[in-house]
Amino acid sequence: MSSLVKEDLEKKLFKPLSQNLYEFIEIEFSVQDRYYLCVSVTKNEEVKIIMVKHYRIGLDEKYEVTKKWSLNDLQMIDGKEADTDNPFFDLHFKKVYSLEAYSCASKYAFARTVNKLNHAYLKKDLQIVNFDSTYINDDSIWSSNNKDCLVLMRICFYVFNLVCLSLCPLPL
Repeated sequence: MSSLVKEDLEKKLFKPLSQNLYEFIEIEFSVQDRYYLCVSVTKNEEVKIIMVKHYRIGLDEKYEVTKKWSLNDLQMIDGKEADTDNPFFDLHFKKVYSLEAYSCASKYAFARTVNKLNHAYLKKDLQIVNFDSTYINDDSIWSSNNKDCLVLMRICFYVFNLVCLSLCPLPL
């Protein structure tokens, strides 16, 4: 489903703007409409973070840009709590925008993409705080091009360790 939405977003919104869409996540912004947070790169190699409203008119899918920022203006991404599985995060521009991703995995996918594009295009000191750095940095042993799969793999690793520990007899 998400690949179809990405294809549709590229065709109807980003290609006409001469931008390449790198990542998008669904965010909880309104009860009535769907919103996506997108990361794209322009022809001039400027990285943009765009909030898009998705709605239907009859059978036709429509997309409307509601907010647009430059990655250059982003000061920090705050994941709120690194130790808990929550989808909440803040984007710090001149103003702080508190957002809720559809899932914790999508929050991490967004932060990974922003971090990767920052290193590729801007190379500025972007603060990414309250995230488990193991999932954000590509140089970690858990990194993968499969994105959300690495979160699941890490959870399975912890569960396996807990099961092994729970089966060990306690010394008296």
